[in-house]
Amino acid sequence: MQYIHYYESPIGQILLTADEQGLTDLMLQGEPWTLAADHSEKATPAIIESVQWLDIYFSGNIPDFTPPLHLTGSPFQMEVWELLLKIPYGSITTYGDLAKQIAQQRGISRMSAQAVGGAVGSNPVSIIVPCHRIVGTNGNLTGFASGLDNKIALLKQEGHDISKFSMPR
Repeated sequence: MQYIHYYESPIGQILLTADEQGLTDLMLQGEPWTLAADHSEKATPAIIESVQWLDIYFSGNIPDFTPPLHLTGSPFQMEVWELLLKIPYGSITTYGDLAKQIAQQRGISRMSAQAVGGAVGSNPVSIIVPCHRIVGTNGNLTGFASGLDNKIALLKQEGHDISKFSMPR
């Protein structure tokens, strides 16, 4: 069973979805919202904690916990998402840096930044799993599944001066 909750945020409505194990999706306005045929609006423990996390985050404070997550993806995607969870509030990193970390963890000489980008782009729980903190080489603001405007708003939320980033053409 899929449980849903609509959250009103400063950047627009957010759809939270969860199952019995944890939060499964966090979808921002600007991206397609897909719901299971078998869904119900219900505040599960994972949704309640996710709402608390978002309230703290959007109030300008740093959440000191991660709500229960139930992420499903390939082993590679899971590996990338685990790295995303380690990026501190207010920090940014690049796809290339993440690729180097994966390569180091695997004991290989090189990992494709494009492959990492694909995994970052398929992150189902944006904001909490902070894919908005990833930029391209030299600070290029590259794609964000929920739209570049949302990425910019989230980076501003965390205190970044957006003028220091390069905008895509």
